[in-house]
Amino acid sequence: MARSTATDPPADLLGPVQGEVSWFCCGTAWGPCSSTGKGACGTCNSGNLQHAWPNTSDACWAITRPDSCGVGLSRRTCGFRHRITALCSGSSVVTAIADCGPQTDLFCGERSCCGATCASNRLIDLTPAAYSQIASLSSGLRPAEISTA
Repeated sequence: MARSTATDPPADLLGPVQGEVSWFCCGTAWGPCSSTGKGACGTCNSGNLQHAWPNTSDACWAITRPDSCGVGLSRRTCGFRHRITALCSGSSVVTAIADCGPQTDLFCGERSCCGATCASNRLIDLTPAAYSQIASLSSGLRPAEISTA
């Protein structure tokens, strides 16, 4: 689908995308997290299977700018479900959008690997409960595939 200008957010995710997955804290205390805000959607909680997505709104897109890294991500709003599959282990988890993030443009070219399997650009942040379903929290970053659930 053609975009009218280079700054327009893409309209559709045509298929799975590979990138880095990280984790973040939100909501009530859970595991390594102390209590914090509930995220852009007002529902984020570290103990739930949720994630932050860089294109939940125009305001979110203006902050995260994954297109600066050459990555087009579709507009998905609060509650939309993605499947995140760790490329290292093949483990997957289905999570719902609960926040805006990560700020992808700060991590352009960042690369995480497990052996010869690598992915670049931080595209999605999972809550600790979700991240721990696919990798150890101590790993911090993992290459992953993101698709619609």
